[in-house]
Amino acid sequence: MATPTVRRLQLGNEMRHVRIKAGREQAEAADALDAGIGKISRLELGQGGISKGDLKLLLEFYEVDPDEMQWMFELAKTRSSRGRWGDYRAVFPEWFRMYVDLETDAEEIRQVKGEIVPGILQTEGYIRAMDTSSARRESEDIDANVAARQERQAILTRDEPPTASFLLSESCLRRRVGTPEVMRDQLDHLAEMALQHNINVQVLPFDVEAPPGGTSYGFTMLRIPSNGIAAPLEFVYVECLDDARYLDAKDAVLAYARLWDQLQAASLSPKDSLKVLRSVRNQYSE
Repeated sequence: MATPTVRRLQLGNEMRHVRIKAGREQAEAADALDAGIGKISRLELGQGGISKGDLKLLLEFYEVDPDEMQWMFELAKTRSSRGRWGDYRAVFPEWFRMYVDLETDAEEIRQVKGEIVPGILQTEGYIRAMDTSSARRESEDIDANVAARQERQAILTRDEPPTASFLLSESCLRRRVGTPEVMRDQLDHLAEMALQHNINVQVLPFDVEAPPGGTSYGFTMLRIPSNGIAAPLEFVYVECLDDARYLDAKDAVLAYARLWDQLQAASLSPKDSLKVLRSVRNQYSE
């Protein structure tokens, strides 16, 4: 079962599609529920829940086939996700928790990084070195930070893992974090992960011409499947020091998809990227 966050988003996505398919406006749906239009808007944005009775009333108003309703009733069973963020998971800032939910349910992850190794690919030594020197420490409890990060990483090796692609500036490999031993272990891990069937790692070298701005536009693209009639959820996640943006507008997603294609075209092939990984790793032995 999907995480509560993703179920709310999926339900909103489904409800928007069935309303549009029925040729109804949000105001008409609000009138059918004898509610304000804000309730319909929040529902379709995945920002609010709905009772089974109200959901049934809306679906009947949209003339949805009864056989198609069950999926949406299941999605509407969303419970509070607050309990998910206890123990060591509480190290994640609130603005990042939606990303963790989306990442957990994603079928495809694409990430561009310009300076450091992606968190989902970091070794324990690298995480600890980052925590002791970072301007944005998730928590004073480094052990909890490690445990939380490693739980995230488990999605890459689960029974049905997502397809994960990473475009890394050469700076990610050469920017020293911790000791040379930490960097050797980290690059060994990157090379090992790059050989997994569901993971693609490509390096954008210093000596190629990249699109304007290049990897200064660090971002992550997530695709979450839908079992209903609506299209899959697609998000672009853009992070800064103390906050993040979640973009799902079609034009924004398309703009980042185009940038991804340009950066990937400028990057080395997976095979040549692996050679660079191993070469830089050996330099940390000197």
